[in-house]
Amino acid sequence: SGRGLGITGGTLDKLESIPRYRTNLSDQEFIAVIQKCGCSIIGQTKQLAPADKKLYALRDVTGTVASIPLITASIMCKKLAEGIDALVLDVKCGKGAFMRTQKDARALALSMVRVGKAMGKGMSALITDMNQPLGRTAGNALEVLESIETLQGKGPKDLTDITIAFAEEMMILGKVARDRAKARRQLEEAIRSGAAFAKFREMVDLQGGDLSVIDDPTRLPAARIIKAYPAPRSGYVTLADAESIGKACVVLGAGRTKTDDAVDFAVGVSGIKKIGEPVKKGEPLLVVHANDDQKLAQAHELLKTAYKLSATRPRSPKLILERVG
Repeated sequence: SGRGLGITGGTLDKLESIPRYRTNLSDQEFIAVIQKCGCSIIGQTKQLAPADKKLYALRDVTGTVASIPLITASIMCKKLAEGIDALVLDVKCGKGAFMRTQKDARALALSMVRVGKAMGKGMSALITDMNQPLGRTAGNALEVLESIETLQGKGPKDLTDITIAFAEEMMILGKVARDRAKARRQLEEAIRSGAAFAKFREMVDLQGGDLSVIDDPTRLPAARIIKAYPAPRSGYVTLADAESIGKACVVLGAGRTKTDDAVDFAVGVSGIKKIGEPVKKGEPLLVVHANDDQKLAQAHELLKTAYKLSATRPRSPKLILERVG
C-alpha cells in the first residue's frame, strides 16, 4: 500500500497511527507474516518495487498525481511484485478522487486490468462513488477506529456494504466461493463470529503493533480540540463534498502538502452526515478533531463549501457504479 497523495488518505499513514505497527517489513518478514496469518499490509521497500517510492514522491510535486499511465505503473508494479494470483481494484471517481468522471475511472480501471491480464493474473475492478466520503470519518486514527468497528459488525452501512462487495469479488477470483451469495454468507459469518476482527488483530500483532490499542481503540492518538461543525439550518443533506472535507483534513495535518511533511495521526473529522440524511439547525454536520486553533479555523473556512441542504430529501447515490474485468 501507499501513503497519502493530495487529499487522499494513505493506508500506511492510517496503520502507522497504531503504535509500533511496522509497514517496512523485509521480503522475508512479509512472507513469514503471510505464512502465519494469511494477510499483511506493508509499503514498498528497497527490495519490492524500489523505483516506485521515487516516482510516488515525484508525482506529488510535479502535478502528475492523476496521470493514468503513472497510476497504473505505480499500483500494478507493487501488486505484481508481491506475487499475486488475482487482484481486485477499487477505482474511485468523483470530487474526492483523482478520476473526477466515471469515464476517466473506467479508463484507469481498464488500463490496470489489461496490465494484470497480460501478466496472467485474475483481475476485477469496481468503480465506486467518491463524491462524498465513505463511512463517517476521515483522518488516520479515526479511520482505524471505524475500521475496527466495521470488522466487529458495528460500522457504517455504506463502508460495510462496499467492503463486503470487494471481498465477494476476491473470494470468487480466489476460488474460495462459487457465487456471490455463498461468498456473502461466509463474509457475514466471519464478522458475526469475530473471525474477521481476530484476523486483523493477528496481523497487527505480527507486524509489531500494540494490541492493547486494538482491544481498546480509545487509546489511539486523540486530538486536543474536538469541535462540532453545526448545520446553518434544518433540511436534508444534498451535498457532502469529499474534496472540501479532504482539504480540511489536510489543513488540520491529517495529510501532506509536501512529501516530507509529518502526519498528525489524531486529527480529522468524524460523524459525517451523508447525502439524503435529515439534519436540524445547530446539529453537527460533522465533528472536527484538531490540535491547533489556527488550523481549526482554516478547516472551518473550507467546510463552508462542503455541505448543501435542501427542504426535500434527495436520492442517496449509488455506491458501486460499474464493474470492469
